[in-house]
Amino acid sequence: MSNLVYVLNGPNLNLLGTREPEIYGSATLDEIARMLEDRGQELGLEVDVRQSNHEGHLVDWLHEANAEGARAVLLNAGAYTHTSIALLDAIKAIAVPVIEVHLSDPLTREAFRHVSYVGMGAVAEVKGLGPQSYVTALEKAAAL
Repeated sequence: MSNLVYVLNGPNLNLLGTREPEIYGSATLDEIARMLEDRGQELGLEVDVRQSNHEGHLVDWLHEANAEGARAVLLNAGAYTHTSIALLDAIKAIAVPVIEVHLSDPLTREAFRHVSYVGMGAVAEVKGLGPQSYVTALEKAAAL
């Protein structure tokens, strides 16, 4: 099994650190990426962190993860979590397990955030732990 884990981040996550810090915290995506790379080294995993504001890029990267034989994908699809059947279809079309990640807990927020198309295809979900959500998801990926 591959030691490669893709960490895919959706729209507006490039603004972490300044975007609604009362919800998402003050850590930037680069800081989270460094945390994941450090923990990945400890776990013997190669971590590839990416971000896009475009749905199609996320779909393409899911396909790429499958073609590369990745161990897992950690996916924080941002708002696409609640709207994207295309992401659900991509998750269902690949063999690579996907772990859904959220900094906040969507169930404690607006009602429209309570539906997760990503979650319908994911093997696990980690939410509400701030940046630690990503680290916990990476540890779950290591255990697959």
